[in-house]
Formats: sequence, structure tokens, C-alpha cells
Amino acid sequence: MNARILAATTWRILRQLRHDRRTIALLVAVPAVLLTLVYFMYADQPTPPGAPSTFDRIALVMLGIFPFVIMFLVTSIAMLRERTSGTLERLLTTPMGKLDLLFGYGIAFGLAAAVQAAVAAAVAYWVFDLETAGSSALVIGIAVLDAVLGVALGLFCSAFARTEFQAVQFLPVVVIPQLLLCGLFVARDQMAGWLQALSDALPLSYAVEALQEVGANAEPTGRMWRDVTVVFGAVVLALVLAAATLRRRSG
Repeated sequence: MNARILAATTWRILRQLRHDRRTIALLVAVPAVLLTLVYFMYADQPTPPGAPSTFDRIALVMLGIFPFVIMFLVTSIAMLRERTSGTLERLLTTPMGKLDLLFGYGIAFGLAAAVQAAVAAAVAYWVFDLETAGSSALVIGIAVLDAVLGVALGLFCSAFARTEFQAVQFLPVVVIPQLLLCGLFVARDQMAGWLQALSDALPLSYAVEALQEVGANAEPTGRMWRDVTVVFGAVVLALVLAAATLRRRSG
């Protein structure tokens, strides 16, 4: 990768985002709105003494899941548009390489995810009084990493789609199984053996576990750092695979 080309690519994508008000609203406002719905769903739920409230438990995980899902959807469609419009083909006739392009997407949307996670966390902590044993800064950092994971997987899956409709179809195939098996609905150690093995192979499981570790422990734990490392490795692997499978055009 070329640092100058990577920086130029990142800046180009950020300029495109700045002029797309609907995408900005989707990235920044929607997670906060969804957290508001979660709050009112669980506001009146009884809480056992000494246990975290249902909202605290669910909202903490959702701070990572919402950015993951939104970034997957946005980036898979954005990259597909680059191909169908011919922009990608023109870009790749320049010294820019596929890794420059894809890592530029990862950095640009990672910066957007930082804003997204900060806004959502501010709403959760300061408006709805979310309580976690660990630092809110760690929660935001892991939420940003989850969003970048969504970016990487979205870029990878976009290589196999020819239309926006096909790109959206990857959502139930790639994202929803991870939501079901990440431990949000049923603890992973209580699943059937084959489901637990499948959950162990999915990166979102480690992202959720990292957030749960921050919620339960005042100091970063070894398990949290292990989970963060696994998610980061999944991001890099997905971007490399995306570069290997990326086509110049969708036709």
C-alpha cells in the first residue's frame, strides 16, 4: 500500500460522505433513535438487587451491534455503486491498488463510526443513564471496531453482488446468523454444541463478549483484549479477502 494514495482515497470517500446527508443521518442519528426505542422497551422492567438492569445489559451490546449492521449495509451498497458506475474501473487504471481502496474505505468509515459511536454512547450514558463497570471510552472504542468489522464484511460481500438488491440479500445470510448466535439472546455456553462451535467461528460473538467484559469489570481483562484482537484480525482478513475477490465492474 502507498501511504499517499491511501490518504487521498480516504479523503475522497469522506468528501462523498459529507455531501450525502441521508447517509450521514443514517450513520449518526439512527443508532441513537434505536437506543431510545430500546430504553422505552425496558424502562419498566424490574431489576433484581445487585444485578444490572435489562436496559444496561441490552443497550451495552446494542452499542456494538447497531454500528456493525448499519456499516455493513452502507458499505456493501457503496462499493457496489463504485463498480456499477464505472468509478472503480477508472480508479484502478491509476497507481491505486485494491488494498489502497479497501483500506481507505475502512479508515474513512472508521472515522465516521467514531462519530457514530460517540453520539450513541453519549445518548446511552448521559440521557438514559447507562451504567457499566468499565470505562465508557473502552465501550466507544469497541463499538468503533465493531463498525469497522461491518465495513470489512460489507466490502467483502459486495464483491459477490451484481445489483443493490443482491447486496442487501447478504444481510440475512451474513449478519442475522451472527446476531442470533452472538450471545445476546441465549448465553453461548448454553447453546447446543454445534451452535456453540459455529458461534465461536463468528467475529461478532467476540465483539459482543468484549463489550460484556467492559460492562462487568472495572478494569480491562485478558479476555477482553483477546476478543478485541480476534475482531481486529477478522477485519484485516476480510479486507484482504475483499481485495482478492474485488471485480472492476459488476456486469
